[in-house]
Amino acid sequence: MEGRTLTGREFEALADHARQAYLRYSFTRGTEQEVAFLVDALELRPGMRVLDVGCGPGRHAHALATFGVEVVGIDISAAFLAVAGAGTWVRADARRLPFFPSCFDAAVSLCQGGFGLLGGQEDEGVLVQLAESVKGGGRVAVSAFSAYFAVRHLESGDTFDAGAGVNHERAEVRDPDGQVAAFDLWTTCFTPRELRLMARAAGMRVTGLWSVRPGAYGRRPPDLDHPEFLLTAEV
Repeated sequence: MEGRTLTGREFEALADHARQAYLRYSFTRGTEQEVAFLVDALELRPGMRVLDVGCGPGRHAHALATFGVEVVGIDISAAFLAVAGAGTWVRADARRLPFFPSCFDAAVSLCQGGFGLLGGQEDEGVLVQLAESVKGGGRVAVSAFSAYFAVRHLESGDTFDAGAGVNHERAEVRDPDGQVAAFDLWTTCFTPRELRLMARAAGMRVTGLWSVRPGAYGRRPPDLDHPEFLLTAEV
């Protein structure tokens, strides 16, 4: 199987189906812990301006705002932005950020946001976009699925393209009324070395690379037992 991009139309179909039911999934319940960790790791202070790329229904953006941070969230899905409610939201593609360079003090792309959903084809470009959006000395954070974990714990029915580093799954997603629909997801998975090289190629200095899981962000060295890596870097 070749690497496959989850197109904007396909992702919008998923989001249109899930809507606020997305926030019922267990991986969304650790938002406060994740944001508290990131505020410290990115050295965020009240009044700073942060870009949240692939913000979905805005859970990280809303949590960041409680620390006095001004957040602009972007997502391809109008349905998710509607669920997000009050805030500053822009409907846009992570591959083409609609901002002038150096507009933000920090940028994040977390959980199942824009970074990693591109099927192994344009992930480097998204990281460059994130870096360009941030002022000199600012920070970037992205969470990315671990290739080690994906292969070690390959789920029944999933296929992993070793050449592209892409995991394909047929995911069942519930809507707010509990109705189930199936969607194909192609998710890029990464190794720590690959993430470091991509960050450096984007002109950033890596400040942290840790093994994490939703709701349990921490400064753990990369391992085989956590589903995600969290990369932080300075522009």
